[in-house]
Amino acid sequence: MTKLYPDAASALAGILTNDMLIAAGGFGLCGIPERLLDAIRDSGVTGLTFASNNAGIDNEGIGKLLRTRQVKKMISSYVGENKEFERQYLAGELEVEFCPQGTLAERMRAGGAGIPGFYTRTGVGTEVAKGKDHKDFPDRDGVMQTYILERGIFADLSIIKAWKADATGNLIFRKTARNFNLPAATCGRICVAEVEEVVPAGALDPDAVHLAGVFVNRIVCGAPYDKKIEFRTVRERENA
Repeated sequence: MTKLYPDAASALAGILTNDMLIAAGGFGLCGIPERLLDAIRDSGVTGLTFASNNAGIDNEGIGKLLRTRQVKKMISSYVGENKEFERQYLAGELEVEFCPQGTLAERMRAGGAGIPGFYTRTGVGTEVAKGKDHKDFPDRDGVMQTYILERGIFADLSIIKAWKADATGNLIFRKTARNFNLPAATCGRICVAEVEEVVPAGALDPDAVHLAGVFVNRIVCGAPYDKKIEFRTVRERENA
């Protein structure tokens, strides 16, 4: 059975339902699964919870689904640069679970490894720790320190963006676009990857593969892509 689908809508066919928990790769606008997010928007599913580093910006990334009111909750570490996100949150229309960036990545990784929870010092004594189990453990010097329990993320669906795939689903990410894509990929029951290029099985150097095809259920080639930059800063040309 082939893992390659002709477009994002068909790659998500039969998977999407209302009230899903979706783990999405990406950091800002770098490495986000653009085509899959568009297909989710166009499907009309609602009540979605997204676990993602951020919610994109206005009308880009997950920001598109905020505009259409398809997202009920965000599990994120950074929520700036998105006016619609801010408006919905302050109006009580959007639930937000703030999570330190490293903790969020580890929660995804833990879910992918089948680990239901772990203790961390990050967030102790802050709003992040409220309502969470606290426990004292000795550090490497034997000094007792307080830790809080964080839960692994077990998503219904993972959507990610990679640079290159082979026909069996082995993936290579390009530079910083690897970001949250790898941990997000492993924590979902089903992983759908959009890529810029698909090559035949065996064409990738095994030592260069970042994510094994066993974690990837479906693939769609979304090329061509535009290079989207949140803030373009350029230096004025100097006179010769």
